[in-house]
Amino acid sequence: MLAVSLALALSACSGGPQRDKKTPQVGFSQVTLTEVPLEIELPGRTAPYRQGQVRPQVSGVLMRRLFTEGQLVHQGQPLYQIDPSVYRAAADQAAANLVSAQASAEAAKVKADRYKPLAADQAVAQQDYTDAAAAARTSAAAVAQYRAALNAAKVNLRFTTVPAPITGRIGRSLYTEGALVTANQTDPLAVISTLDPIYVDIQQSSASLMKLRKEFADGGIKEVGKVKLILEDGSEYPISGTLEFSEVTVDTATGTVALRAKFANPDGTLLPGLFVRTRVSQGKQSKVVLVPQGALSRDPRGGATVMVVGAGNKAEFRKVTADRTIGDQWVVTDGLKPGDKLITQGLGKIRPGQVVVAVPDSTPQGIKPAGKKPSAK
Repeated sequence: MLAVSLALALSACSGGPQRDKKTPQVGFSQVTLTEVPLEIELPGRTAPYRQGQVRPQVSGVLMRRLFTEGQLVHQGQPLYQIDPSVYRAAADQAAANLVSAQASAEAAKVKADRYKPLAADQAVAQQDYTDAAAAARTSAAAVAQYRAALNAAKVNLRFTTVPAPITGRIGRSLYTEGALVTANQTDPLAVISTLDPIYVDIQQSSASLMKLRKEFADGGIKEVGKVKLILEDGSEYPISGTLEFSEVTVDTATGTVALRAKFANPDGTLLPGLFVRTRVSQGKQSKVVLVPQGALSRDPRGGATVMVVGAGNKAEFRKVTADRTIGDQWVVTDGLKPGDKLITQGLGKIRPGQVVVAVPDSTPQGIKPAGKKPSAK
């Protein structure tokens, strides 16, 4: 019995080291270069595509409001009626003055024409003809002056009807019937906004913008300029927008640059002043590697590292550059090359320099790689 117990103990001792020396199996994926969108999320605020202020160009009392607040109005459509009495009287007076001036001019011209041959025959003094010709020209100038005054009076009379400066949706009226308005007042009567399309004003830090421009110049990023919109309730606006322009100066107070995107707004869902979040596609980044988040770790200094299958099927550390994520994957821009075997499974049971059995990560766990036959023993 003592001999049997000793034999079993020796057998158990010999079996332990054999299990410890068993080569671990890991799953790997083949590294390939790809192209990914470069998206950043930035806050924004909607602004009307066009905005027109309805202002009076003459002074007077508002008699009528000719529109319904909130409705769509068209350029040139009458919106307000100012009391035209004074301006109509001024136009009538200017018209009468013009008729009187025309009569005087006609008489002066006839007199000058009559004196012309008489002066040539010395039947009248030459000075009399000169005075008559000058009076005719003066009368003609007076006619032109009164005609201009009549045109000005007609313009002022036309301004008593206040039209819409642009086509768009009009807001509430800031003045009511009976209010006195003036041509030089600071407040508009109403504001018209064009909401289809609509702008979204975005703020981006100048540092990130300069970095993007450098990467554009180096050829690492291809510019696109598409913008997606996230509304206040978290839903995504169904229509993508386009980046129109970026401001040429940096805001010294915030260190940001203003960007402007344009969105179609056929249903009027977006209203001016709405706070939104934007996902700005500022380009496509090429020649990058997508690495699952579980396959990448950080050292105490924050450096990114992965493990790959190296020479002799040994696991080895590899330092990489990974500054951002897309979904559940890291975007690696440096440190990996096409054909590398990136270890994505079994990382917890290996250490650097250890020999591993590498199988594609799509292989079910526990299945050994093909091509190895069991020992005959």
